Amino acid sequence: MRKEIRICGFGGQGVILAGVILGEAAVKAGYWAVQTQSYGPESRGGATRSEVLISDEAIDYPRVTQADFLVALSQPAFDKYGGNVTEKSQVVVDSLVVAEGAKALPFAKTAEAVGHQIVTNIVMLGYLSALLDIIPPETIEETVLANIPKGTEELNLKALRAGRELL
Repeated sequence: MRKEIRICGFGGQGVILAGVILGEAAVKAGYWAVQTQSYGPESRGGATRSEVLISDEAIDYPRVTQADFLVALSQPAFDKYGGNVTEKSQVVVDSLVVAEGAKALPFAKTAEAVGHQIVTNIVMLGYLSALLDIIPPETIEETVLANIPKGTEELNLKALRAGRELL
């Protein structure tokens, strides 16, 4: 089993954090995982990408060659990083992104509904982890809690669970 995942958005959306959490959770669940990232010189607003490979055996090449899963949280990031998908790829975008053939979900609106748009990445992570269905939910929750600022635990867990419910 090998899953190639690309998450993209703009700087400040927590795309890289989501990839780090997914990779760490995969390792905790007993898989091999690699996470790489790419971002522009802007600290906020530029297109960013986080790639995660998860496998049940050693990973010999740490880059996504053909994404099994592509998730885009912004239009510019989708336009820049939306390539390398196949007919079998599952492409999911925030409902604010226009992408022909993609499944559009309200990640940002769901984040606002649970308390703040800043947890859009965690809503998306909840959905993606449920879609992947290889990492136990409690492992994802533990890993989220280990990687977020103190005082935001309740909001982030709400966001993660709301994301799972989008499946």
